[in-house]
Amino acid sequence: MPRSKPAAPTASLSVLDGVAMLVGVVIGVGIFKTPSLVAASVGSEAAFIGVWVLGGVITLVGALCYAELGSAHPSAGGEYHYLSRAYGQPVALLFAWARMAVIQTGAIAAVGFVYGDYASNLIPLGPYSSAIHAAIALVALTAVNLIGTPQSKRTQVLLTALTVAALLIVIIAGFSRGNAAPAAASTSTPPLGALGLAMVFVLLTYGGWNEAAYLTGELKDVRRNIAKTLLFGTATVMAAYLLANLAYLSAFGLEGLRKSNAVGADLMRLVAGDAGAVVLSLIVCVCALSTLNATIFTGARVYYALGRDLSAIKMLGVWDARGHEPANALLLQGAIALVLIAFGATTREGFEAMVAYTAPVFWFFLLLVAISIFVFRRRDPKALRYRMPLYPLPPILLGAAAAWMVYSSLAYAGIGAIIGVMVLLAGTPLLLVARRRARASRPSK
Repeated sequence: MPRSKPAAPTASLSVLDGVAMLVGVVIGVGIFKTPSLVAASVGSEAAFIGVWVLGGVITLVGALCYAELGSAHPSAGGEYHYLSRAYGQPVALLFAWARMAVIQTGAIAAVGFVYGDYASNLIPLGPYSSAIHAAIALVALTAVNLIGTPQSKRTQVLLTALTVAALLIVIIAGFSRGNAAPAAASTSTPPLGALGLAMVFVLLTYGGWNEAAYLTGELKDVRRNIAKTLLFGTATVMAAYLLANLAYLSAFGLEGLRKSNAVGADLMRLVAGDAGAVVLSLIVCVCALSTLNATIFTGARVYYALGRDLSAIKMLGVWDARGHEPANALLLQGAIALVLIAFGATTREGFEAMVAYTAPVFWFFLLLVAISIFVFRRRDPKALRYRMPLYPLPPILLGAAAAWMVYSSLAYAGIGAIIGVMVLLAGTPLLLVARRRARASRPSK
């Protein structure tokens, strides 16, 4: 009897499927939090809308770069795989450390604070209400993952639909309100610093476009359709974000937007009273919990893989067969995220502190990913299944944007950015471990 071939991904996704997935990944709870922070960093309504347009352009450029990387070097490891192939295992291990100690745990804490801000509209818990709600959600969802409760794909799809529906409600409500007076164009932040800090929050809200790389293995006629998918998907997200922010401006004006802590709920309170604010807060809380749960679930798998690769932290590489989850990795991830929530609480601006903590480290590695495109093109140009249009402009623009974001976050985002870099540097001993392991694995002559 002939042996059957192993299962492999098939090209079954249409352009419409790809666009739907990309939009679902990118549009999240950030649009209900970051607009007020962006408004506080710019001096005019035109600049406010301009940075959201610029963020969409950078998103498209980044997605085009990741499409080429994903088609030429498909791997579930994503950036870890690209960095390893381009620069060697030590850099990839440093990235894994950054994911564990800064990027992923910082993202968990940031989403926790978004949940906390909206949950505080429903159940206030005092001056540290957001941090308390965030910590409770983190502990509860980590416990759920430790029990081994499986993820539900249908539930995630439903919650994404709720997020989009909430955004549509906000857009309609904002334009129906539409009586805010225009704000005076003034800011105490230098123009370049204002733009850089605003872009840190804007690009966080556009985050998730790098997932486009994982569509290339299952997209029909990938050479022709990947660019269409990215163009239509990014244009859809940009249109949704622009409409939402125009609605916010229509209802509050720039100055009123700056003063809002939970802008979606505040808008619904203006239009539909406290009942409207409660309904929207509930929707945002549910969506934030969904994002938080998914981030906890996927993040722990990175630490598990790192524990399997490095004997020095092999306890992280233990898999609990009963619950079907990396229990030790989940516990460590939860502990680090709790420390970050406590740090955010001391600043009294928890979400902003977490964005500052993660931004320079995230954009530094994204800069390395952008440069890796030139490395791969020179090393093996025949490996490309999809060639991005306008090369070399997209990776140059992505690299320039990443370098600017590293500078802006370090210069203007506050002490959290410096702490994030210090934590990254604390992982440099991994480079020595990796080199020692590489030498030990070489056959003796």
